[in-house]
Amino acid sequence: MSETFSIDVTMQGSFDDVIEKVTEALKVEGFGVLTRIDVDAVLKTKIDVDFRPYTILGACNPVLAHKALTARADVGLMLPCNVTVEKSGEGECLVRFIDPAKMMSFGDLGKNADLVAIGTDAAARIGRAAASLR
Repeated sequence: MSETFSIDVTMQGSFDDVIEKVTEALKVEGFGVLTRIDVDAVLKTKIDVDFRPYTILGACNPVLAHKALTARADVGLMLPCNVTVEKSGEGECLVRFIDPAKMMSFGDLGKNADLVAIGTDAAARIGRAAASLR
């Protein structure tokens, strides 16, 4: 059995409405959306494949990002915190939030007490955002 590294929420509503609600929930916890990749559009453009609506949002809390990058510059490879939104049924979407605590325990990152604390803080914030959408 594999270890989970995401916090999943199933939401009712249109795809665009769910993305808007997710963005607002993240904002309440101090995260802004820096990037948006509409995977279905990219796949259609690049390889002419039809794919269900699927978007990756790159969420960042600037205060936590600054602390993490100050503690260890290569942690930037783990940023931003990704959130995926995918259409999973008629009027239903599956939202997956990365668990920042798991990200900050990857490899030897977990040996850095500052990164563990930052990951724990970020995970609590992401968890509250996810819970607000249930």
